[in-house]
Amino acid sequence: MFSLLLQSPPEREDYLIAELSDENTAGILEEDGRLRAFFDDPCDPSRLLVRFAEFSPELRMEPSVDWTQATHDAWPPLLIGRRFFLVAPWSQAPTPEGRLRLEIYPGMACGTGRHPATQLCLEALEEYVRPGDCVLDIGAGSGILSAAAALLGVGQVIGCDIDHDTVQIARERVRLPLFTGSADAVRSNWADVVVANIDSATIERLAPELARVRKPDSTLILSGFPDGDLPEGFQARKMLRCEEWRCLIC
Repeated sequence: MFSLLLQSPPEREDYLIAELSDENTAGILEEDGRLRAFFDDPCDPSRLLVRFAEFSPELRMEPSVDWTQATHDAWPPLLIGRRFFLVAPWSQAPTPEGRLRLEIYPGMACGTGRHPATQLCLEALEEYVRPGDCVLDIGAGSGILSAAAALLGVGQVIGCDIDHDTVQIARERVRLPLFTGSADAVRSNWADVVVANIDSATIERLAPELARVRKPDSTLILSGFPDGDLPEGFQARKMLRCEEWRCLIC
């Protein structure tokens, strides 16, 4: 058995995980902000080194270990906020009473609910989303926030992301409307809640569209940035904090 340690930019992480799965990886672990994928001996390491050259692969020979089980053990269930119970699809753990079971296939932190910014958005959704609301998830990534909104009983949720590969992967895992694009494709005054878990600069650039798609008295949930890089031009009525990450409620 051998492993490849791979470095990927955040916007390519879900794509990389899908490609590794297509290559029949025996398991994937998160390691210091990178992915370590394990392969059985019949796989050709030289071919995989070429196949994943853009991710700066590092080859390592491994002892005989059940890496599938190790992968499962690396993604234990997680309680988030007051209502969510985050689990991998293979988890047999029972859902605690009063919790909503949110199943997301593990990839990297920003797509699985384990990143502080994503957790802040989940906490904000459970507080501000009401049954019947129309929710727009901008920069949907893995679709975790769209899936969470659906569990909360919204009337309609739509997710969008400018990365087409990411959208294709998310569509396979989250059975919700997701499209390749951004807020400019959504009609005016549609959303009761808009959530955007992306970087500060992009949020600032999207400000006119965020204002256009919202209904009067709607809620805007913004995260994906640390305390020292808050987006300018937004008046927050509340700020949520987790480690150095922030979430603005506008």
